[in-house]
Amino acid sequence: MATVSIHEASTNFSKLVDTAAKGEKIVIAKAGKPAPRLVSLETSPAARHFGALKGMLRIADDFDAPLPDELLLAFEGS
Repeated sequence: MATVSIHEASTNFSKLVDTAAKGEKIVIAKAGKPAPRLVSLETSPAARHFGALKGMLRIADDFDAPLPDELLLAFEGS
């Protein structure tokens, strides 16, 4: 992890962004004290684990049954 002054960061911002994009973390110090950290963003989505909710959800038996007429009319704006 590299630490740079705020002046150096403003002067070499483009280079620091390229360095951070490669995975290196950069700390910007203001008056000798660490302030923000420049890091790359995660570009790949989190891994999905199929079946993780198995047994935790319940779908009603009438899930796909037709809706009552008054509810259908409400959706249609009537």
